Amino acid sequence: MTLLLEIQFAPLSDTNEIVTKTFLEAVSHVPLFFDCLGSKVFAPIKADINGNITKIKAVYESDPVKHETLQQILSAEKSIHGSEWPKVGATLALMWLKRGLRFIQILLQSLADGERDENNPNLIRINISKAYDQALKRYHGWIVQKVFKAALFAAPCRSDFLKALSKDQEVAEDDCLAKVNQFLINFTANVDAIYEMYSTMNAELDYLV
Repeated sequence: MTLLLEIQFAPLSDTNEIVTKTFLEAVSHVPLFFDCLGSKVFAPIKADINGNITKIKAVYESDPVKHETLQQILSAEKSIHGSEWPKVGATLALMWLKRGLRFIQILLQSLADGERDENNPNLIRINISKAYDQALKRYHGWIVQKVFKAALFAAPCRSDFLKALSKDQEVAEDDCLAKVNQFLINFTANVDAIYEMYSTMNAELDYLV
């Protein structure tokens, strides 16, 4: 059983609303993905994702009925916080969480699409770089970008990473990538829906950390 098939995101409803409880149950396993990258250099990203999940969960548990969907959480916080919104509460936490999820999505999609460095085909630096450039780099200042460059050189080779995704079982690469593609269907749909929600509600913020 591959790790990714243990992290099952639910299909979206016709309205693209995301049930908070179901989302939190699935996303709580996502930080384990960074263990597959092997290096402690990725620990800050994992910790950031864990922290944002904890913040969203706390808001949900304060009133599960009122916060049944992620959309309801954003709407409720917009009403409560006024001009301070969206840079507060679960809205801010989910904003950063979705960027971490987008990083994972682009990295896995790049692997599944067979993108490789022709000179170093068993490295995944090209895949990680693509994911970072598209999902996170624009929000990071110079210091954080330097930390990430160090993480690149600590990344595992392609074969070791895929083996880690397969929970250290010997699985053919094609079989592992087939499971990656299966995981990406609902995962990508959920991430896209969250991005669309932030765009529709004008909740996206563009500042550096």
